[in-house]
Amino acid sequence: MFHIDKRILNFLVIIVLSLITFSWSFFIFKLPFDYSLFIFVVIVRFVCSFLILKDYSLSWSKTSSRSFLIKSIVYIAAFFVYMPFLYGEYRISFILSELFLYIFSISFLMYSYNFLINRSRTYKSKNIVIYGAGKAGLQLENEFSSSEYKVVCFIDDEKVLQNRSIDGLAILSREKYLRKYKKDHFDIMIIAMPSASKVEINSIYNEMEGKFESIKILPSLENILKKENFSKQLKDITVEDLLARHPADLDQKQIENFIENKTILITGAGGSIGSEIARQCVHFKAKQLILLDHSEINLYSISEELKDFNHVSVMKSVVNKEILKETFEKYHPDMVIHAAAYKHVPLVEDNILSGITNNIIGTKNCIDLAIEFGVKKFVLISTDKAVRPTNVMGTTKRICELYAQNVDSQDTEIVAVRFGNVLGSSGSVIPKFKKQIELGLNITVTHPDITRYFMLIPEACELVLQAASIGKGGELFILDMGEPIKIVDLANKMIALSGRDDIEIEFCGLRAGEKLYEELLINDSDKKTEYESITVASSSFFDINELNTKIEELINSSTPLLKLKEIVPEFNHQLN
Repeated sequence: MFHIDKRILNFLVIIVLSLITFSWSFFIFKLPFDYSLFIFVVIVRFVCSFLILKDYSLSWSKTSSRSFLIKSIVYIAAFFVYMPFLYGEYRISFILSELFLYIFSISFLMYSYNFLINRSRTYKSKNIVIYGAGKAGLQLENEFSSSEYKVVCFIDDEKVLQNRSIDGLAILSREKYLRKYKKDHFDIMIIAMPSASKVEINSIYNEMEGKFESIKILPSLENILKKENFSKQLKDITVEDLLARHPADLDQKQIENFIENKTILITGAGGSIGSEIARQCVHFKAKQLILLDHSEINLYSISEELKDFNHVSVMKSVVNKEILKETFEKYHPDMVIHAAAYKHVPLVEDNILSGITNNIIGTKNCIDLAIEFGVKKFVLISTDKAVRPTNVMGTTKRICELYAQNVDSQDTEIVAVRFGNVLGSSGSVIPKFKKQIELGLNITVTHPDITRYFMLIPEACELVLQAASIGKGGELFILDMGEPIKIVDLANKMIALSGRDDIEIEFCGLRAGEKLYEELLINDSDKKTEYESITVASSSFFDINELNTKIEELINSSTPLLKLKEIVPEFNHQLN
């Protein structure tokens, strides 16, 4: 198909319009055509259009009142700059007349083009509103201009942009949009704000919910595929988008310096946390990964995903110390990130001995071997359920924290990192609620007042690595999880996002070991770090010989709950 370069086309427009307005001005003044003056004017306009305004890179469909005003100012300024060359009274009067004719003509041409483009939009099948008139919003509007979608307007919270227009499309404040279109129900709203916070996204969603058939969103800045059109990356807004918080103090350079060129052993590498830790280690240029997991399918999945990276898949349990020792002897890791654990509260309540063995003995084995083989850094993944625990799982993790803080670590720096629920992890409420919605079942919530902390898995894992990078040994780091969220509110949002009106919420009662709210801190004496998202809990002393003795007694006890209480006096078992 024949195609004319935009620069050539714009230059031809300048020549043709100049010729028309020039001829008309000579007709008005009844003067003979001056070819030298015509060439001079065309050169000046070429300089203004191509070197100053850079019109060759712009689309006429992006013309606005503001851009037209700028063009006019530049052309008029150019006239006064070149005034000394315009000798002769008739030339100055003539050029002024011709200049205003040219500005009128080019504005008429541009706005006529805009009118035709906008008119063609009215025949498109789907109406969309773009929330965000920044670079992302403008790129989306440009991409939609040649599709079946009609952009109705922009919405933007920035006052400097409001009441302006782009490509003939108004930029409205949220309040003005709701007043103007209060009776309209459009097809799609797109939130084109890749750097928006959770608070902003929630505010927009809560106010706009029900006014569109669907609400879509661009991924966050770090997840946008730079070489792909934004319109191809749009996705339906999810509960993860509404709950996600993006820590402002993530220091990726610090993490890279910490991970780069290291051999890293990750236990529980196939789980939600372990697998994301593995991905992050690949991203931050680890030398080699030792992926250890006792689940065949989980280990296979992460191994396949990372098949192009230098890694070893080890199918072992952390409970068998002698077999686990072979891995340390063979690979001598620089760092161990211990994510292997049983985390599901009701399951551990039903399988107390397995939970104690896997969580406590597995952690103890990994720490002891890391010390024996001179591992430089050991990172224990802990949980908010270890704070004033009401269940067996949380109590076992608290014992792991105590062991990590009090063992003779020799040259190994041992740190623990404690955080709450991560969005979408196996066994969490979100996958469960999604499944219930898919099946058309009512959502079951244990209690109307139950709350939990939530964070995206990638961000939690990055903060884990960041905390580990600043640890010197013996610290128990706490990740800032933001504000706790009521599970019933989460369920209501998921129902609303599904678009179904046949699903309700049923309250089924707290399960064994479950408490209404989780905590991240034991007391208020915690220390700040250089990062606001990371604090350090005060140390808890426990004689390591006594702790080892009590752990041995716990494993062989016929009354494990009583022994757990001896080690962790704050354990308040909730049978519900």
